[in-house]
Amino acid sequence: MKTVFPYPTLLGDILCDVVSVSVDGKPLPYTKVSSTERVIALHDSGRAKWDEASLDLRIRLPEDELRTGPWHDVTCLAVLTEKATNARTTTQLRVAHDGSRSGSIVLSRACHLRRATLSVLVVATVDGVPGRLVGASEQNWYVDLQETTPVRQREIEIVETDFRDGPHEWLRPFKESPWIVETSGDMPVVYLNTTAVEGLMEVLAGRGGTPAERTLREMTVTQVAHDAWTAMFHTAVNDLDGDEDGTPLMPSGWRESVLRTMLPDVLPGHQPTDALYEINERRTKGFGWSELQTGIQYAAGRRAQITKKLTTAVRTVDRLERTTD
Repeated sequence: MKTVFPYPTLLGDILCDVVSVSVDGKPLPYTKVSSTERVIALHDSGRAKWDEASLDLRIRLPEDELRTGPWHDVTCLAVLTEKATNARTTTQLRVAHDGSRSGSIVLSRACHLRRATLSVLVVATVDGVPGRLVGASEQNWYVDLQETTPVRQREIEIVETDFRDGPHEWLRPFKESPWIVETSGDMPVVYLNTTAVEGLMEVLAGRGGTPAERTLREMTVTQVAHDAWTAMFHTAVNDLDGDEDGTPLMPSGWRESVLRTMLPDVLPGHQPTDALYEINERRTKGFGWSELQTGIQYAAGRRAQITKKLTTAVRTVDRLERTTD
């Protein structure tokens, strides 16, 4: 963190627990809240129409560090945000008798569309300057308005369509491509071209088939996954928000999941915040950005399991050739 902020910041963890959730004053069923996934699912909560959801929070800060450090007027804030609607709600948490912070934050349905992010910020006076960010939660919560099950990571959407004559005009310039990864929306979408390679859709949709068909299916799926991970990573680092000092902030939703998954392989040995800062510096200032592509390709390859799938494919081909001989 010292490489990011020009003043002392907290080293210890900032932990957030959602103690309970109510919708229009009625308790939300416990099956809609997952402490493991850190997700709250509000869709089909028992009320077809509702106005607001209230989240009761308990925050644990590194109190020993706060007492001995150079921070004054420490304030703990809970923040609900959503990029899709540009909504932002902030509430100050009070100090509980055991030293933790507690309080409630309200999500207004009229201000949110899909999935809101709940984060915790700690601000304080440092070196005589008030309101400086000295810490933030590493693991955010998500409040999903469209899911019935509290699941953190959602699958990429797969859409089969004709790039040449289909309903999506923007895909027509890519009519010779077998697939395109689109990452500008709330969730990534892989568009599979039904007319670029004859018979490819049937192979991908198959469950069995000959060894050759299975090998083709596995290698195609692996290549699609590699392209998707690469595209998602580039979108995530190109769409970063910053705090008042210009420090890049970890995004929410699938972008956060992609970055936290790939950053350890892109920049080994770096903490997520430091890695994000380093990547943003290289991208915006130009130095070292091209060299970073090797790490991105490697990280995407690990996620897509290219080495494992390619090894299996080579063994299968070798076995087929030996059988033929």
